[in-house]
Amino acid sequence: MGLLGTLGLAFCPASRAAEAGDPLPEFQGISTWLNSKLLTTVDLRGKVVAVQFWTFGCINCQRTLPSMVSLYSKYADKGLVIVGVHTPEFPYERDLNNVKAALKKRGIVYPVAIDNGFKTWRAYSNEYWPHLFIADRKGRLRYDHIGEGAYAKNEQMVKKLLAEA
Repeated sequence: MGLLGTLGLAFCPASRAAEAGDPLPEFQGISTWLNSKLLTTVDLRGKVVAVQFWTFGCINCQRTLPSMVSLYSKYADKGLVIVGVHTPEFPYERDLNNVKAALKKRGIVYPVAIDNGFKTWRAYSNEYWPHLFIADRKGRLRYDHIGEGAYAKNEQMVKKLLAEA
């Protein structure tokens, strides 16, 4: 990933979709759901939804996972749904047993969509691991963050969106 990966992609621009308040894209081409039944954007209406693109072998992703687990434990009962979209970078990350082991190791109990075909990745016009998108209760993208860091800002956005009617 080079220098930007090392820096947590701090210089990457926010997505235009979040700036425009575009609708949360539908999950596409998901081969398997872990920790959940199949989810659709219709199922998620009325919830604040955080979608994080990640892969278990990515060190930048690994560093973000404790904050995602923390957000889930603090706010799931208040209306937050986190969906981890596991999109593999390397062949060994496609193995479902490896993904399951990573979830267990990291304490991830929120829904994880297996996007081995990169279809949901493309639906979000994503280009980075990790990449966090947050949508409001109406299903509109309101925020995104690329890379590591901004954990307090991510949590502030979750709290703000949960407080909105």
